[in-house]
Amino acid sequence: MKVLIVSLLVCALMALTTAAAVPEAEPGQKIEPLVQEGKSHIVKRSASCPRGWTRYNGRCFLYVPKAMSWSNAERNCQSLGGNLASVHNVHEYHEIQRLIVKTSYGHKATWIGGSDAQQKNIWLWSDSSRFIYVNWCRGEPNNFFGSQHCLQMNYGVGKCWDDAKCSVRRPFVCSKKIR
Repeated sequence: MKVLIVSLLVCALMALTTAAAVPEAEPGQKIEPLVQEGKSHIVKRSASCPRGWTRYNGRCFLYVPKAMSWSNAERNCQSLGGNLASVHNVHEYHEIQRLIVKTSYGHKATWIGGSDAQQKNIWLWSDSSRFIYVNWCRGEPNNFFGSQHCLQMNYGVGKCWDDAKCSVRRPFVCSKKIR
């Protein structure tokens, strides 16, 4: 019991010696309260991307140069808290291309998150966003020999989209929303 009382006294003494002193008011002087009602004193961290990721339009992007199959690339992106990148407009597409060029010094064919593996010609993004913007190369998607169900970008001379065999190993781009 004595140990408990001594511990409480030591804690109280430490609290009193480190507490901020409230200034006393001189006659006729107004003192502002240390904590004002209705104001939050929580410091908010600015939303940013993890180290190595590139921020664009509310999302973070990461080019991964290690070649993997589409499904292994998606699993890798999920382990990083994201998915293979979805592309929603031409500006995002060009930003992702810049990221690839900056990292790989070229326009390498690269996996992004589109797939029609669930149902032929019904393309979906692996992050469940709407598949509206497209940048298919001429004659694509063609599902050549019935075995092309995954989306690669920077294909051919036009650096456009192509459906490819999902087992082909390619570098890839991950994306995730900024929290």
